[in-house]
Amino acid sequence: MDTIRTMLELIEGLLLSLRQTVSVWDVVDILIITFLIYRVLSFMRKTSASSVMKGLILIVAVALLSSLTSMKVLSYLLRQALQLGIIIIIVLFQPEIRKIFEQMGTSKLNFMFFRRGRFENVEAGISSAVAASEAMAKSHTGAIIVFEREVGLNDFAVTGTRIDSLTSPELMQNIFYPNSPLHDGALIMRDGRMLAAACMLPLSNNINLSRDLGMRHRAGVGISERSDAVVVIVSEQSGTVSIAVDGMLKRHLSRDTVDKLLRQELITSARTKREKAKDKKASAKKENK
Repeated sequence: MDTIRTMLELIEGLLLSLRQTVSVWDVVDILIITFLIYRVLSFMRKTSASSVMKGLILIVAVALLSSLTSMKVLSYLLRQALQLGIIIIIVLFQPEIRKIFEQMGTSKLNFMFFRRGRFENVEAGISSAVAASEAMAKSHTGAIIVFEREVGLNDFAVTGTRIDSLTSPELMQNIFYPNSPLHDGALIMRDGRMLAAACMLPLSNNINLSRDLGMRHRAGVGISERSDAVVVIVSEQSGTVSIAVDGMLKRHLSRDTVDKLLRQELITSARTKREKAKDKKASAKKENK
């Protein structure tokens, strides 16, 4: 009992000393830094930059080891290289850094103010895209349908023709019908509505993509790398349907799989964010009371 009492007294003294030396802003500072590190690491994990990051960590580890073992020449060279670490990181991770700032600048906070009708529109848009992609796959009609999420796609929508219309499978098929005025380019969807057609998209720089993929698939993967969009791609050559998310391409999908993936990415994840935002808001109200 005396030992336990002593430990409790030590813990209490430590907490009191921390309260006196650590302010609220220190805690906020630590939380912000932790959140930023988490977001950067989670982002790097989804890209090819993770292998580069491992290489940099290995160099730092070798530098520490060389300094501890008195390897003067190697230690000197690595120290000189690490002094240029900021410039090296900017050069190596230029695409990833640009993507982070693009998402920060274009991210929408509308998941915190979600409207009930939006889910209904998104479900209608998914149903139309699934039916249209199946029909276009059978007729070998090439198509690319981009579903916008939290990262805004206005910069790409302005490159095409604005539609801002409710969707239907027939209308989608007419847009991508060969030789129609809007068939060449991507259809961008926002909140289940057709925002713009014939839009130009950035191509992916991923060298690991299969060589048999055409420009349409590379554009679909490219926009999914630059944003959090979900992209449905119909191949004109093979008549198959693919989905690109976070730079990853899932090919040769059935109608049921396309429907399941779209609902999971566009509805389930959005509802989860909405519920988390509500819980956070409710907990904040309780704390204020």
